[in-house]
Amino acid sequence: MKIRKGKKEDLPEILNLIKELADYENALDEVQITLEQLQEDGFGIRPWYWFIVVEKNNMIIGMSFYHIRYSTWKGKFLFLEDFVIKKEYRREGVGSALFQATINITVEEELNGMTWQVLDWNVSAINFYKKYAADISGDWLNGKLSKNQLKKLYCKIN
Repeated sequence: MKIRKGKKEDLPEILNLIKELADYENALDEVQITLEQLQEDGFGIRPWYWFIVVEKNNMIIGMSFYHIRYSTWKGKFLFLEDFVIKKEYRREGVGSALFQATINITVEEELNGMTWQVLDWNVSAINFYKKYAADISGDWLNGKLSKNQLKKLYCKIN
């Protein structure tokens, strides 16, 4: 097993892992990102995200996909957008090794913490994160406006 920084060439497999996670969350039809968008957004002039992968026998079997968010109360945080281990490699310590590598990035980059979201019905993920003494809060509700919603609401301000 090898953990390394993600490369542009990894993106087709990263997109497959994104879709695998979305399928597990019963939301595969909501994946709209394209390989081209991933390439531009992660490897263009200004990267918007980074990722690390875990490989076994030169095959990507998991990823930790993150970006930096800013809290007006606490400063810079690593936001763990997606954390996926292929189903057939779960419960083998792969997730723990990859999560530890993500923690290490957070510390090495001198960030003020790491945050993520987990669905309330995903008990196995919640239990995984609790092994790290993570705070899992049910206090906050997520808000979101889609691109189409934003277009409908857009108006120029003089």
